[in-house]
Amino acid sequence: MDVLHATLLGLIQGLTEFLPVSSSGHLAIAQHFLPGFEQPGLLFDVLLHAATTLAVIIYFRQDIWKLLSCFFRKDPYAIDDRHTFQMIILGSIPTAIIGYSGKDFFVGLFENLAVIGGMLLVTATLLVLAEKLRTDGRNLPQLKAKDALQVGIVQGLAIIPGISRSGSTIACLLLRGIDGEAAARFSFLLALPAIGGAMLLSLKDLHAVTTADLPAYALGALVAFISGLFAIRWLMNVVRRKQLVGFAVYCLLVGSSILGYSLLV
Repeated sequence: MDVLHATLLGLIQGLTEFLPVSSSGHLAIAQHFLPGFEQPGLLFDVLLHAATTLAVIIYFRQDIWKLLSCFFRKDPYAIDDRHTFQMIILGSIPTAIIGYSGKDFFVGLFENLAVIGGMLLVTATLLVLAEKLRTDGRNLPQLKAKDALQVGIVQGLAIIPGISRSGSTIACLLLRGIDGEAAARFSFLLALPAIGGAMLLSLKDLHAVTTADLPAYALGALVAFISGLFAIRWLMNVVRRKQLVGFAVYCLLVGSSILGYSLLV
């Protein structure tokens, strides 16, 4: 892989992993239209996942520390943090089941531009509905088991290219009456087990990787990390200001274009 492609893929991964526009859909589109594009190596996939995971850990480091220490603390907030931790574990269960059992089927959709275009339209619809129908109220300590399970199912289905993981999970929580900032925080924290699991699954095939592409891979991971931090901050501000419709318009335009193209070729 050359430096240009590694940088471009790192930028796409870093931005679209967290912005509600579907990273898998954008990477599949890039693979189709970029001349001379080659499927990234296994090590590159691992590095990109590690970079985006690190971006989440750094941005939410205080939240993560509170969750990891909640079972050893005696302060009044420890009970709330333990509840949030338990909801993350509960939400991760349906995600893991869907991702593991349906992986082969979902991977087969990555070359289907019609599916990608259609799913981008689904993402646009979810964002519009969430923005228009949201009733901010409940915070993380008020999350219920039903909330966690539903958002976990949605996150699992977001493996379909064109469905935004962050967009669909935040939309699900907003529609269930969760406060906007709390919905975004839970969405990102819930992503950590999913992204980490995907990274670990990729490690088993690294024996086939050569070292020739390591400089380009490292650059791509660095770009993914920096752009990922930027994307998280951006999305948090967008959710607070109730401006998800802008991303819905973007998904509508891209999805319609890709769907139209797929029907013509």
